[in-house]
Amino acid sequence: MNREILNEYRNKDEKILLAQILDKAENVDKKNRIEYTDFLDMTQIKLVQNFINRQKIDNYILYGGFEEAERKIFVFYPEKFNAQIVKKNLENIVQIIRIELPADLKGKYTHRDFLGGVMKLGVKREKVGDILVDYNGADIIIEKEISKFLLENIKELTRFSKSIITLENINNLRKVEVRKEELEIIVSSLRLDNVIAELARCSRNKALEIINMERVFINFQVETKKTKQIKPGNIITIRGKGRFIIKELLGQTKSGRTILKIEKFI
Repeated sequence: MNREILNEYRNKDEKILLAQILDKAENVDKKNRIEYTDFLDMTQIKLVQNFINRQKIDNYILYGGFEEAERKIFVFYPEKFNAQIVKKNLENIVQIIRIELPADLKGKYTHRDFLGGVMKLGVKREKVGDILVDYNGADIIIEKEISKFLLENIKELTRFSKSIITLENINNLRKVEVRKEELEIIVSSLRLDNVIAELARCSRNKALEIINMERVFINFQVETKKTKQIKPGNIITIRGKGRFIIKELLGQTKSGRTILKIEKFI
């Protein structure tokens, strides 16, 4: 593997992450064992995917517990291993902490409440994957290595003291009904910066800032090209603002602006 490629990266955090990736990929063959990362966000996932493609590493699985997960881990395995067998054993890497809220708190807690509770215990964010919240509580996807600690300590938090907390197999991850609302926006063109300005309810300059900060994802891939043309079916995620689906083009106004039907995840 070519470590000289690391010198092309000027960002210190990126360089450290990619060096760790190389270490894991090399250990897979040297020690004949599975290696995996912590949970990575969408920006980090894109960075790592590009890097390992250049390194021609293809014996890996990208996994977050469910297909649409935003936070995922890279699982590297020896070439002689069967990928399907590795997939069946992911329960040895990732598990679920399930929180069932008491009747008086059902529907009152948000993603922030659950994540904040976990963070309050001193758990690092990279040890926690997506948090699926519904009316009754939440499934928190975690690395198995912290499961015992969370199970023993999370109930000590006041917000969860009356909750039922269990450790679950990742295969028992419950389906959460995704709630959406329809809305319409009007844009001067289908350029990404125009659409982001409307979705984020901000100025074009602010939209450009958001794009340049790599906070915008199209179909779960980071996008920094402001002139990128948006199409029906695109899923747009704006970190800190929400996720949207471009449903259809409804037509144009008399002044020639485009009307879009949007579904916003709520």
